[in-house]
Amino acid sequence: MTSLLHVDSSASLAGDSVTRRLTASFADAWCRRHGTSGYRYRDLTADPVPLVSNAYTTLGRRVERHGVVPLARVTAMTGGPAEEREWALTLPLIRELLAADTVLVGVPMYNFTVPAALKAWIDRVTFPGAYVDPVTEAGRLRDTTVVVVAARGGAYGPGTPREGFDFQTPYLRTYFRELGVAEENLHVVQAEMTRAGDVPALARFRELGDRSLADAYAAVRALAGGGEGDRAFPQDLGSRL
Repeated sequence: MTSLLHVDSSASLAGDSVTRRLTASFADAWCRRHGTSGYRYRDLTADPVPLVSNAYTTLGRRVERHGVVPLARVTAMTGGPAEEREWALTLPLIRELLAADTVLVGVPMYNFTVPAALKAWIDRVTFPGAYVDPVTEAGRLRDTTVVVVAARGGAYGPGTPREGFDFQTPYLRTYFRELGVAEENLHVVQAEMTRAGDVPALARFRELGDRSLADAYAAVRALAGGGEGDRAFPQDLGSRL
């Protein structure tokens, strides 16, 4: 069965969040095509992932010393209640990620990088050996499609004054490739100048922001299989991240 894991990380509510509306557009098109039985949603702001603790890192180092350990064996390697709790928090998130054919991640830029809520999820799911097959040593996410939907209040693309300030999308590209996602299966959709409609200093870039957001809506619908005839998007183009 085709499956989608939809992850949002914006601190803003849906009406104020560009990334939430863009990922919702993708999810809507995807569910229309595949149905809802394989759809899974995780809101990292409403249901935060706890920060990893010393017990998590201690368990991770112990497991890593044994090479690639099957997930089913990790419980037996825990060293007490604290490590057991950490693994109980971690294993369902890893399994959820492994079960998805497509992973959709909404990521606003906060202070030039990703939200802390998303980083907490990344730190927890990135457990040693979790994404390597213990028998074949092949990457378990090789065939997983990852769609990163990013929004930025300003402009950080090539040739802009703040091109070198972008620690959001380069980080996520590097992270998912390192996790084993194939380059051809990793897609990044960006909406820039999303604050041009409500920040006076950016007002002159309103048209650029509108065009960037319209392109982002079209891109997510196309990636979800919505097609060119199914690209409707909200008209409040100057909303926040």
